[in-house]
Formats: sequence, structure tokens, C-alpha cells
Amino acid sequence: MVEIEYIDRARRGDGDAIRELYKRYSPRVYAVVRRLAGDDALAEDWAQEAWIRAIRALPNFRGDSRFSTWLHRIAVNSALHGRRWRDRRTKNEVALPPALPIHGRAEQTALRLTLEQALQELPEGMRQVLVLHDVEGYTHEDIGEMLGVTAGTSKSQLFKARARMRKLLETSHGMEGEEACNT
Repeated sequence: MVEIEYIDRARRGDGDAIRELYKRYSPRVYAVVRRLAGDDALAEDWAQEAWIRAIRALPNFRGDSRFSTWLHRIAVNSALHGRRWRDRRTKNEVALPPALPIHGRAEQTALRLTLEQALQELPEGMRQVLVLHDVEGYTHEDIGEMLGVTAGTSKSQLFKARARMRKLLETSHGMEGEEACNT
């Protein structure tokens, strides 16, 4: 069955079609939200919220863009909304010390964990811009709209985030110069 048929059936409330769309796109939705959340538990909650919003909005999907693009935008917006809500609720809480990094067997797993740990050490604004631009491919203008800042602020945050990531990878994780820049 073609994707558009699943979308049409899902609009009419067909549970099998909704499950098929979920099966196809849930890994991507979770990955996007996880990068912005910085935490597995939050990512699970925000990804679930993204799916709830997408299913509710499905009757309004006009098909002007690809379904995956439409769903991606809902996921990003859900994560940003979740972040704002969480920040308002927890602004007076004191953070616990970070957990010790878990070392995987494979070199690729170790590198991924090292990068994720360094990413978590970035201030929230820098992390959001870095993920949205370098990982998700949004333009500075799009990022500015999503975060309520100017494109220039987005560019500045990205420049600072990249510099901070290089420094974190060089000093905290034993990577040096060229190796840190290539990750």
C-alpha cells in the first residue's frame, strides 16, 4: 500500500493505518526529539506527545509537503514546547551531578556516547541551535522562527556551540585537534 493511502485511511480513523505510519516514522520522530531533549525519558514523553498532536492534526494535513516533513516539524515543535514547559516547572530545582559515562564495546558506540555527553554539557540555547542546524538541517531563519530569536543570534549560537564542542571534546575526552574537529 502506498503512503498516501495509509494517510487517507488514518485520517478516517483506521487504526491499522495509524499503526503503519507509526511503525514507519516512530524511529525518526524519537531521534529528532531525543537530540533536543537530551534525555531518554523526556524524549519518550515528548515523542509520544508529538504523535498525539500529529494524529489529532492528521485531518488538516493538506499534502503541501511530504508527510515525513510535516511530522518532523510537529516533533520539533513538541520537543521545544516540552522544553519550555519543563523549564518553567523546574527553574528552581538544583541539578544532580551527571552520571558516569557508559562505555560500549564498539568504537562507534563509544564515540556516540562521547559526543552525546559533550552535547549535554552545552548550554541549552547552543545545543538547540547546533542540533537544529547541523543535525536536522534547518536554516538559521527557520531556527530563529522556532526559537523566537533572530537569524543572526542563531548563527552566533552555532559558532559558539561548535567552538565549545571542540573544546569539550579536546579537553574532557582526550581527543586532540584534528580528531575533535572531524567528529
